[in-house]
Amino acid sequence: MIKAIVQNLERGIQLLDSISDQQYSDKTVPPYHSSIGSNMRHVLDAFTSIFNGIDTRDIDFSDRKRNTICEEKTLDGINYFNEIIIKLNKLSSQDLKKKVAVTDNLGTGEITIDYTIENALAYAHSHAIHHFASIGFLVNKLEIELQDADFGYNPTTPKTPNLQV
Repeated sequence: MIKAIVQNLERGIQLLDSISDQQYSDKTVPPYHSSIGSNMRHVLDAFTSIFNGIDTRDIDFSDRKRNTICEEKTLDGINYFNEIIIKLNKLSSQDLKKKVAVTDNLGTGEITIDYTIENALAYAHSHAIHHFASIGFLVNKLEIELQDADFGYNPTTPKTPNLQV
């Protein structure tokens, strides 16, 4: 599990290594006017919420710290990715089985659900893939060439052949 999450996060680092700070922080793409950087930060903040709640066994996804410093400069984004990867690699199999209370706002107010750390990480991983797809849209609109053709695709998504017109 950790290996798959780390591999996906390393895809984020690979993208950041290949773009400029200007491309990373560009908020000109409608309709949401969010940047690659703000999406990356949002993804990593979910993992930070998990790590902030491991000791107390109380994870609150609605209380994200929004580490906005890493939205502007790719190097800051890469450092944030590496921080999360280091923490992920320190988790033991016993840590993953720990029961935690997870709080989030699902649209009608906060709700708390019983999870394990591995459940929370699976959610954060799926959430990351979802946002990587949004980032793929931004990359396309900014005319950035992706180095990784699978960036933003869920592993269960069937591959479709390129359509020829």
